[in-house]
Amino acid sequence: MSQILRFKYIHIFSIIYVLSLFTSCNKDTSISLDHIDEDIAVTFIDSFSVNTSTYQLNYLPSLGTKAVLVGKVQTPDLGTIKSSSYLKVLLDSYTDNIPQDAIFDSVNVVLRPNAARYYFGDTTQTQTLKIHKVTQEIVTTNLLTAIDSYNAPVYVTGPTVFSNQKFNYDTSALGTVTFKPNVNSIDSINIKLNDNFGRDIFDKINSNDFNVSNANAFLTYLKGIAIVPDDNNTVVLGLKDTVQININYSYVGPNGFRVTGKKVMSSALSNFSYNNIEYNRAGTSFAALNQNNRELSFSQTDNKAYIQSGTGIATKIKIPALSEFMSATNISINKAELIIETESLNYGNNAAPSGLMLMVTNKNGLPINYIPTPMSTTIQQASYMSGTDIVGNGKYVFNLIDYIKNINTNRYIDTDLLISTIAPSIFSTVNTAKIANENGKPKIKLNIVYTKFK
Repeated sequence: MSQILRFKYIHIFSIIYVLSLFTSCNKDTSISLDHIDEDIAVTFIDSFSVNTSTYQLNYLPSLGTKAVLVGKVQTPDLGTIKSSSYLKVLLDSYTDNIPQDAIFDSVNVVLRPNAARYYFGDTTQTQTLKIHKVTQEIVTTNLLTAIDSYNAPVYVTGPTVFSNQKFNYDTSALGTVTFKPNVNSIDSINIKLNDNFGRDIFDKINSNDFNVSNANAFLTYLKGIAIVPDDNNTVVLGLKDTVQININYSYVGPNGFRVTGKKVMSSALSNFSYNNIEYNRAGTSFAALNQNNRELSFSQTDNKAYIQSGTGIATKIKIPALSEFMSATNISINKAELIIETESLNYGNNAAPSGLMLMVTNKNGLPINYIPTPMSTTIQQASYMSGTDIVGNGKYVFNLIDYIKNINTNRYIDTDLLISTIAPSIFSTVNTAKIANENGKPKIKLNIVYTKFK
């Protein structure tokens, strides 16, 4: 039979089968016309069940994310999140350009909201931030050259500081500020620091002390500052990574009037800052989830599933029937979509992740690759689609045709998928998605449209 005639037969019967397009079909179907003994192709759609669990990512890079993330927030299902920021600072210049008769006045830190004016949590309450002097050198770890480099997740690409790392700082704060985080209108947060701290640097500059003669010497003398939230805070704020410290002085000018000036220290180099993100899930369904116990089944978390940036919560999915289905030789895949529905969370201006990505894990649960955009090598990102009055849930949709077609090849055999937020927000925010629940099951489904030949 000619190819044109075959398409005519398919067109005749397409009206009959469109009524069954959104039902699962489990038996072979063949069609013949006028006793022509030839197999006819028919299109079906199947929905595959997806098994889920909650998975704890580890080794989350935090250095150079260009986000100073500071604050603490309490969430009902996931407990508390606390983020402190560590920054190395440098002088704007190492020449003594302070006038000879100048006197030290004060020292202060200036923090500014980032461009997105990011926040996660309750901004109606008063917040407190403290500045501490770091006493331990902030150093990077190169997991890729370590003896256990085979444990490095795909998102670790070089030397970094991980978000769970801490470095020592002086327990006595250099300065404290209490303020209302009016994120849409606030221009800056000004924190006055201890005079002795500023005067010491001022005097060293005036005396041409070796500790302020070059960048390396200065970083040995002042290893950095830490911005730490109070335990009673209710919001995590996103700040610019160009934090500025002003050493303020004054002197009498040529006209006899007092003139003010300042020597500036800043964290202008983004690879000099990182965020330490802590979590406490005690008393929640996720209390047992941690770096040592990294996977909990859906039933163990009271039939709840989340995805959260910063703390490394991902949702792991398995599709048990997929491998066997793709072993059939008489099917051709036309379309494959993974649909994830999420409930609305009201924690901030960008509480819902703007996008999600899929990581491929080996049989040990290690993320070894990403799901790419079909016909491409770029990481596929599913954008957030908000709910409507009719369908209240938001959703994310992935094109999985490449993964489906290669599920039984060396590329994907014996692998599972991890749903996480996209980079760089997975490292620089605490945005959270709660997967919707229906009849005690997560609303994650895989729809495959395929053509079947007898």
